[in-house]
Amino acid sequence: MSVNDRGTIKWTAMMLPEHIELLKKMWAEQEFKEKPMLSEYQMEEINLQLQLALANDLTIELEYFRDHDYRKVKGKLLGVDVLNRFVKINQEYLPLDHLTGAWID
Repeated sequence: MSVNDRGTIKWTAMMLPEHIELLKKMWAEQEFKEKPMLSEYQMEEINLQLQLALANDLTIELEYFRDHDYRKVKGKLLGVDVLNRFVKINQEYLPLDHLTGAWID
């Protein structure tokens, strides 16, 4: 006796749109990355790069962590607010706690 199995096609008719949405959300959450813990040395290196870029008006590339992923932005550093803990670059405000890397071009 041969069984003609249609695989997942037979199950899709029984799934509600809410179930499909929850499955897509679950699969997306499995791709999430965790925010790294920076060492004291790495934080000092980022601080030094920020100071150099601000003092000498240099182009800097910043890597930061947002929405469970790493992102990069490149441009002129417009300001660093230590009291409120953010960096202003290209009209964009980035929290200092979210920075994971800084490189001067």
